[in-house]
Formats: sequence, structure tokens, C-alpha cells
Amino acid sequence: MSEGLQIEDLSVRFSIGHARRAVSAPSAASALDRVSLSIAPGEQLAIVGESGSGKSVLALTIAGLLPETAHIEVRTLRYGGHDLQIAPAARDRIAMVFQHPRRALNPLRQVGRQLIDVLRTLEESRAVPRGRLRDQAIALLADVGIDNPAARFAAYPFELSGGLCQRVMIALALARRPSLLIADEPTTGLDVISQRIVLDLIAELAQRHRMATLLITHDLAIAADRSERIAVMHAGQLIETAPSRVLLNAPVHPYTRGLLAASPHHAASIDLLHELPGELPDLLQTSAPACRFFGRCASREDRCKRDMPILGERGAAHRVACWSAI
Repeated sequence: MSEGLQIEDLSVRFSIGHARRAVSAPSAASALDRVSLSIAPGEQLAIVGESGSGKSVLALTIAGLLPETAHIEVRTLRYGGHDLQIAPAARDRIAMVFQHPRRALNPLRQVGRQLIDVLRTLEESRAVPRGRLRDQAIALLADVGIDNPAARFAAYPFELSGGLCQRVMIALALARRPSLLIADEPTTGLDVISQRIVLDLIAELAQRHRMATLLITHDLAIAADRSERIAVMHAGQLIETAPSRVLLNAPVHPYTRGLLAASPHHAASIDLLHELPGELPDLLQTSAPACRFFGRCASREDRCKRDMPILGERGAAHRVACWSAI
């Protein structure tokens, strides 16, 4: 794993400033709580969980894109054998595809010019003539399957469909020749056909360029279909990880089982669908239980409120953080 991604005991808090006319001191929201995770070179990993579970915060932490209000505590944060806190340049091999591509692209700049902007950040491209950079940008548009890329080079984001904008975002990510591609809900706002096209494209490019991928999604069916391994997050805590088929067929954590019971792709009929009870806890609370699923769990014990279990082995590559499973 020395060349992959290694994270041990990562916690992230966000400072919440004074509300207008408030006299109390600023507080902090605990977005990630002692997350440990690894991604091997070339591996496809999916992270699933409800909105607000910390998936995107984890992605932004890896990519080095957290705002100044974030406070990071971590024992290990390494990529490609480099400590990302000491050598942030190691993130040059990490690229990210965002949800809502039209918002992520500059609406006032042609998509081809945006690609050239990224190419110019590469040391080997700084002295390259502009005409050659244009050719490289057009080649990137062709690489992500955009028809007539020379004409699309001059298009503005508002002139393209959502699916084409997401392809442009993927081309921007590929411009830096990453070895790890993070895709944060890349199909948000796309129709079903465009969703499949974008996911197929990411999988094809990952294989062709030998990239590892980190797919963030709330859809367990997509996660299982598009990844070798799945990690489940709840309220900033990583609570279960296993090979995709193992997780779907033999989930252990009560939250994972609840997600599957609430998934229309997993239930045999609509009558067997079950709503996941409760809601995510308030992460501003200083008295939150050690296991943040405590308030929603039918199998909770007193020690769940006091002590958060570490991820324990349940089998080959299957780990779960739950006292009832240890």
C-alpha cells in the first residue's frame, strides 16, 4: 500500500462563527470522526451513505480542497508514499470530478480554454506553444467521447447538456494525468441514460489509464456495480467496509442493513421496502454518543454510547465497527 492512499484516524471539524448579534463563542461541527481508509493502486472503491454522512468532506480532505474553517487531526495521510501534510504537491496525481458540473465550470470561458488553463499548470507544458496546447485540449475532449471535439472546444458550458458538461469535467481531471480519480456524485442531475454513459466512461478511462477511483454515491446499486469494494459512512464515521458482493449479501452493521432494506434495487418487492428510522445526529452537539448511530439503532447497548468500537475483522477484507458484531 506504500504507493496507494493511506488514511488513519482522520478527524475534521469546521468552525462555526458567530451568528449575527450572538454573544456565545464560535462552535465546531465534527464532520469526520477518526476515519481510517486505504485505496490500493488501480482499485475501485465506493463510499456510500446518506447526505450529510461526510462522504464529500472526506473527498475534499484527500484532494486538499477544504476551506480555511476546517481543522484537521490525523495520524496518517499519505499518497504515493508521501505525507500529504508535509508534501502537498503529491496531490498533483489526484484529480476530482464534482457533482453539478455546470456549476463547477467557468460559465464565462470556453471549455477548451479551461482545458488549456489546466494544461498550462503542468511544468512540462509551460513552454509548449499555444497551438499545441489547443491540440492537446481537443484530444482530451475526444478521449472522453465528445463528438466533433474541435467544434466543442469553443463552446461555453451553457451551450452543452449536463452529460457533456460532466464529460468536460472528466477531461479537465484527466489533463493532469492522475493516478487517483475522485468522482463525487458524478451523476447528480443527469437523466438515467446520461448517468450510465458517465459511469461507463469513468470505468473505461480508469482501466485505460490504470487509475484508482474513489466513487462517492448514496446509491448502493451503483456502488456495487461500479466498485470492487464499498465503504459505508454514517455521520462522519466509517462503520463498515467489505468487497462489494460481500457487503450486499452479508451486511453486518445495523446501518448498512438499514440502507439495503431501504434500497429499491435490493428489495424483492415494494412491500419489502423499509424506511431507515430516525435521522443523522446534530454534529454540533458536544455530548454526541461515541457511536453516532446510537439514537437510531435497535441493537444499541450502553457501551455504544460511551465507546466507539474500532473497525474489527469479520472475514477476508470485511471490517465493521459495531459492538454487537465483535
